[in-house]
Amino acid sequence: MEIKHHYQLKEHNTFGVSAFAKAYSAVTSLQQLREVLGFYCEQELFILGGGSNMLIINDLERPVVHIMLKGTEVQKQENGTVILKVMAGENWHEVVLFCIQNNFAGIENLALIPGNTGTAPIQNIGAYGVELKDVFYSCDVMEVSTGKESTLSKADCKFGYRDSIFKNEALGKYVITSVKFELKDLNVTQEYTLNTNYGVLQEEMNQLPGNNDINKVAQAVINIRTNKLPDPRIIGNSGSFFKNPIILRSEYDDLVRMHPQLPCYEVDEDRVKIPAGWLIDQSGFKGKRYGDAGVHDKQALVLVNHGKATGKEILEVARNIQKAVKLRFGIVIETEVNLIEN
Repeated sequence: MEIKHHYQLKEHNTFGVSAFAKAYSAVTSLQQLREVLGFYCEQELFILGGGSNMLIINDLERPVVHIMLKGTEVQKQENGTVILKVMAGENWHEVVLFCIQNNFAGIENLALIPGNTGTAPIQNIGAYGVELKDVFYSCDVMEVSTGKESTLSKADCKFGYRDSIFKNEALGKYVITSVKFELKDLNVTQEYTLNTNYGVLQEEMNQLPGNNDINKVAQAVINIRTNKLPDPRIIGNSGSFFKNPIILRSEYDDLVRMHPQLPCYEVDEDRVKIPAGWLIDQSGFKGKRYGDAGVHDKQALVLVNHGKATGKEILEVARNIQKAVKLRFGIVIETEVNLIEN
């Protein structure tokens, strides 16, 4: 087990902010993970995946364990269903492409979401009408304090909107080592309905040639994300910085009288979801730059690092946005990214 001290994390977070870890270890096997957890048994750890969906505010005064477990395996195929096991260190988008190539349906709407597979359940990632929980079967975890391995079911994970047990009562308790997905095997069944309810997704698909299939859905999603969202390799970002707020329909009815153009999406008969990007745009932040921290000019939901912004500077922009949206609309928008402060 190799331990690197005062380790620069700039290349390991998609915001590209400069921050140092007290100590850093990369693990590529379950045995290495068990060893490093045992070595640091009396210290609080930071578990690092693909470096997406997080903003590092300060240097980390705790050891960083980088999960780089690799492997993708079809475990079961029957009755038009496939169980796919993916190790935590596999890049999420590469997993989506693997499924497209093998005609496994269910995650095509989640193409080009940054990050690794092991962190996807933590956030219950979602896009264009699909969430990870829709295809989640189970995940294998290792308990940080004991090194004990176990399996958690979908019910165990308590998934919610961009939420799970891993962000709440199990925060810091487990390391996810692999995830299993239950997908439709279109090689043997056609009993599958594409999820294209989002207007922008259907519009993009209408521009693409060929019959509607999972490959076309994925390509449409890739086109939309490429056009609207910046590439972290070019400009630092972590995708959507804020959650879309969910409010009571009665609250929306009151707000739309003052803001007739206020869009919404139905959640259930009592609640609607408001696009946070629209609220931020209407509050005057889209495309604004404050030093090297700013807001993307094509998607107001995305905060960016133009080069040398610190985590604190990006966070200050986020806080100012939250205050402005609350003042103008009376709506509280919560951060979707995880704020890492020490």
